[in-house]
Amino acid sequence: MKALESLGMALLRCLDPETSHGAALKALNAGLAPLPGLVTSERLRCNVAGMALSNPVGIAAGFDKNAEALEPLSRAGFGFVEVGAVTPRAQPGNPKPRLFRLTEDKAAINRFGFNNQGMEAAANRLAKRPTNMVLGLNLGANKDSTDRADDFAKVLSHCGAHLDFATVNVSSPNTEKLRDLQGKDALAALLAGVMQARLGLDTPIPVFLKIAPDLDEQGLKDVAEVALASGVAGVIATNTTLSRDGLQSSHKGEAGGLSGQPLFEKSTRILARLSELTGGNLPLIGVGGVGSAEQAYQKIRAGASAVQLYTALVYGGLSLGAEIARGLDDLLARDGFANVTEAVGTGRGDWT
Repeated sequence: MKALESLGMALLRCLDPETSHGAALKALNAGLAPLPGLVTSERLRCNVAGMALSNPVGIAAGFDKNAEALEPLSRAGFGFVEVGAVTPRAQPGNPKPRLFRLTEDKAAINRFGFNNQGMEAAANRLAKRPTNMVLGLNLGANKDSTDRADDFAKVLSHCGAHLDFATVNVSSPNTEKLRDLQGKDALAALLAGVMQARLGLDTPIPVFLKIAPDLDEQGLKDVAEVALASGVAGVIATNTTLSRDGLQSSHKGEAGGLSGQPLFEKSTRILARLSELTGGNLPLIGVGGVGSAEQAYQKIRAGASAVQLYTALVYGGLSLGAEIARGLDDLLARDGFANVTEAVGTGRGDWT
């Protein structure tokens, strides 16, 4: 099956990146991708913000923007799945081309701009979701909205009944001035509105905050303070970066957010510092450059209770999630941890 996946990946790389992405989703729904099913063990099972995970390896938002492949993703070996970002109204996003492979760097640059079919379409699909998965939705704001902060609450209110968690995404670099909402006062007001919408759900769900890797020390302190005071369930660290340090690819000058291997060190340092600032009192999900079991383990030891990946799937295929979970199990056993929760934060000093 791995050989077939490798062949399929080679064929997809012959297409432009965005067409390839769409084709990959269609192949997934057609049963043409490896679906290993449940990947778990006593070491991997964990509870994050009240969510019981079979393993701590998730797929990040962006892979399935419109919740179109929920059934196959429920069998892909991930401990949890996040779809979106979804905005109140459908929007086309930024002009194409807007996704670029940086093969030499095992990275990608995107400037999608929250292209999606809107919360009505998402809610219709989420209502038919498989029950054998932990499913979250990345909440976004419309580009032309007069009240972007309210957009997040709208999407949560409309879709929340079908979710296990939601993520407030104020860290995408591809919607003009969206990152301004990470400022202390603006963020506090935005989260207050989202948390009020959460209380309106029949079953309130955990809400996470996703932050940028480009925050300075004061910005990170402000985020930590607001997150702790707001009642959010945790923080996802981090989104894509605007940095272009050390890139080799000819696409390195493209505008947008950089993801993949070049982000690993920067995002992990932000994660570790945030773990330090929050005193371990807030669950963190580590994202950015996770492409192997060892890198997932480093994120966990830096302070993450769970990890997510996306760009690495472009180069390693969908089976990579299950491979990382199994490899993580081996690493935990090697180092004498009975459960992944015991490893969280044990290597934070290596990154701060």
